[in-house]
Amino acid sequence: MTVYIPSALRSYTKQKSEVAAEGQTLAEVLSALDHRYPGLRFRIITEQGTIRQHIRIFVKEDQVRDLSVALQPEDQIHIICALSGG
Repeated sequence: MTVYIPSALRSYTKQKSEVAAEGQTLAEVLSALDHRYPGLRFRIITEQGTIRQHIRIFVKEDQVRDLSVALQPEDQIHIICALSGG
């Protein structure tokens, strides 16, 4: 499947905007990505195993908050970072 990486996290993926990944669940995909791109998962997932407050993850067109969501090989995953500032 294809995972789309936001610009704020591309320093972990060698500036790649999209990467291929495998896994049956979102948790497995993020772990596989972290194995290939160390530190990426920590920027997305908290120490308690939940998606960070400023991160949104979409599978196909649906926002997901559960890391155990089942995935299909043809799925597209979009990771979005919220903007903040003032």
